[in-house]
Amino acid sequence: MMYAILDIETTGGKYNEEGITEIAIYKFDGHEVIDQFITLVNPEKPIQPFVVNLTGINNAMLHNAPKFFEVAKRIVEITTDCVIVAHNANFDYRILRTEFSRLGFDYKRQSLCTVELSQKLIPDQKSYSLGKLVRNLGIPLSDRHRASGDAQATVKLFKLLLSKDLEKSIISATVRKDTKKKVDDKLLKLIESVPSETGVYYMHREDGKVIYIGKSKNIKKRLTQHFTNDNKKSKKIQDEVITVTYEITGSELVALLKENEEVKLNRPKYNRALRKIKFDHALYQFTDDHGYINLKIDKADGRKPNITTFTNVQQAKSLMHQWTEKYQLCLQLVGLEKGDSNCFKYTIKECEGACVLEEPSATYNIRAQELIQANSLENKNILVIDRGRTVGEKSIVLIENGKFAGIGFYNLNHQVNNIEILRSIITPMSHNRDAKHIIQSYTRKNKRLKIVTLSPNE
Repeated sequence: MMYAILDIETTGGKYNEEGITEIAIYKFDGHEVIDQFITLVNPEKPIQPFVVNLTGINNAMLHNAPKFFEVAKRIVEITTDCVIVAHNANFDYRILRTEFSRLGFDYKRQSLCTVELSQKLIPDQKSYSLGKLVRNLGIPLSDRHRASGDAQATVKLFKLLLSKDLEKSIISATVRKDTKKKVDDKLLKLIESVPSETGVYYMHREDGKVIYIGKSKNIKKRLTQHFTNDNKKSKKIQDEVITVTYEITGSELVALLKENEEVKLNRPKYNRALRKIKFDHALYQFTDDHGYINLKIDKADGRKPNITTFTNVQQAKSLMHQWTEKYQLCLQLVGLEKGDSNCFKYTIKECEGACVLEEPSATYNIRAQELIQANSLENKNILVIDRGRTVGEKSIVLIENGKFAGIGFYNLNHQVNNIEILRSIITPMSHNRDAKHIIQSYTRKNKRLKIVTLSPNE
């Protein structure tokens, strides 16, 4: 077994935006160092001041240093067929992979973390930071927070760990494919096969049958979660899944609607809850004895027509307060206040007095209707236009006569100006309470969506 024991110093900064300033790699055969590579690196970005104080490496020192692409080949060579070993391997391995991915190269190695190994093989230490740990173990450390000094100390620490490892767990079971939880080859290959994009994914078992359907804004990330979770359901999926297929949607709205439709249609084994869309309250309207339109938040009831639905009562009340303000409605007539006399807003002259019959119902009802019209799909013929799967493409969600009709994609404007072409590019889907809630809540949250009203003759 060959090891590449390394340490990396960086510029600091935002996660995954750090640059390498120094790298030291010692190739170790389990007994001695047989090769080494140490260099400063020009990160082409400034170093955070606190990092300068910590490492002593400043921007001026790196001016003539090689850039990462100039040393990348040497790093690949010295680490080929090696297990990467580092103190907090998550960090160093991530930084290396990030730098290589910027060059378009998929850098993959097995990795070991000397923090985790020390916690297992040298328990009860007060600290597992490199400086304190090696001092407590009597291992010399010079040039702390410089790549070479830290990497040399890690070599000595790793030697000690190998000698303490009587069960040979380092050489066998502890070696992992990545610094995340252990995932076998099959699952790793499946994760690699999907993109980091928005869409719907399908897990198939050996006979091709779909056993799970999901949607995500980042399919690769979501699949990694599925395959690293160790709950009962995830483990069953991990055992059964043989392949994963996916469809990019670009738009999260389209992904949500597609998932909703296809789960109901296919009833996959592990979508047991049939992906219940969470909403338990709705907005209803009625006209009182004095002719005023009243609005009321109540438990969602599929038998009664509603204006819109809400995830929960808190969200419902929060939105109602906003809408009451926007449309200058009366707190009592929207159910946010109870009482026989005037509402609070009337007291502070912000209500026209519908609560005490001062404002004529006809004028009050115009504003109430505006709220209803803005938040209801009733009788509407509209297109909700969102981002597509590629640059220049758009996604569409078609509502006809207040009912969800389907989804589609288009590149050219004439395609959505012609109802016949529009109907032919739409994938028809069924209108149900869940689809309606998905559309209404998504359009509420995403104000930048383009919503086009289709004229009746279309």
